Amino acid sequence: AMATVASNTMLRAALASRVAASWTKSVAPFASRAFSTERTYGGLTDEDRIFTNLYGKHDPFLKGAMKRGDWYRTKDLVLMGRDWIISEMKASGLRGRGGAGFPSGLKWSFMPKNTDPAKPSYLVVNADESEPGTCKDREIMRHDPHKLVEGCLIAGVGMGARAGYIYIRGEYVNERLALEKAVAEAYEAGLIGKNACGTGYDYDLYVHHGAGAYICGEETALIESLEGKTGKPRLKPPFPAGVGLYGCPTTVTNVETVAVAPTILRRGPEWFSSFGRPNNHGTKLFCISGHVNRPCTVEEEMSIPLRELIDRHCGGVIGGWDNLLAIIPGGSSVPLLPKPLCDDVLMDFDALREVQSGL
Repeated sequence: AMATVASNTMLRAALASRVAASWTKSVAPFASRAFSTERTYGGLTDEDRIFTNLYGKHDPFLKGAMKRGDWYRTKDLVLMGRDWIISEMKASGLRGRGGAGFPSGLKWSFMPKNTDPAKPSYLVVNADESEPGTCKDREIMRHDPHKLVEGCLIAGVGMGARAGYIYIRGEYVNERLALEKAVAEAYEAGLIGKNACGTGYDYDLYVHHGAGAYICGEETALIESLEGKTGKPRLKPPFPAGVGLYGCPTTVTNVETVAVAPTILRRGPEWFSSFGRPNNHGTKLFCISGHVNRPCTVEEEMSIPLRELIDRHCGGVIGGWDNLLAIIPGGSSVPLLPKPLCDDVLMDFDALREVQSGL
């Protein structure tokens, strides 16, 4: 999620010296590491896009999804087994797309392998997208819901989970309806449920509609809400991988993180890791709003320069780049970037962390 802040000449003059002084003092010593001159990033081609129905121009449901390659040889992926899925996800370099950027394959591997039958493992997908300026997961659930449903099966197998819960934001009514229809289609086609995809693996998937509480975006508060309690964060430890939903091993992960997993396994981790800088691999959905000429959500290569992202996909800042004051690069909870940084900073986890902000 990203929002631009532009201004008139008077406001710019009033704030320019303050912003420049603050940047020079606190950020400039670290900023050079956030820029890259080794190669250029960005300009993702259509054939490399994972979300091919991001703008809803095609049928979002099962028939259309299968034409776009979803559910293709999913049985073979499942039968490769848990260890193979985890190994491939680690090799891809995928980091969580919810903001923290923790390596996904490593996170999935934390789930215990030998679980007590009385304490099954669960996958929980955090679709409680409530951060102002953030709307990427909404586009996935609305226009490409089968990528998420298939991803839940793949991730569930990788974690040894037999059931998954998608906790969707209370205000996302239309998105919930689209997702529920996709889940029902998958059950009817035998893609999930008992003997999912004919693999002998039983996997159930449930859609849970939240009630609009912002705090439930925090993973332990979300788990509390799923259990029917007030959505209040738990103390850690214990962590959800040990004691999560109903006291059972649980992994909470982001919509986009799960939705890209089947494509990574089909195309191979080497394909995915060919995008972006080292340790910042893959493609990413960016939501661009605020004072730009064409606000949009777009899939691009990780490590694309921030200015190129705005100029290429949004037609630039309203009033021109020199009218820019600052950009909030990762939703309203991350520190804003003053214009001197926005000129050259790259859009990936490490580059933004080095300038004291986040993706």
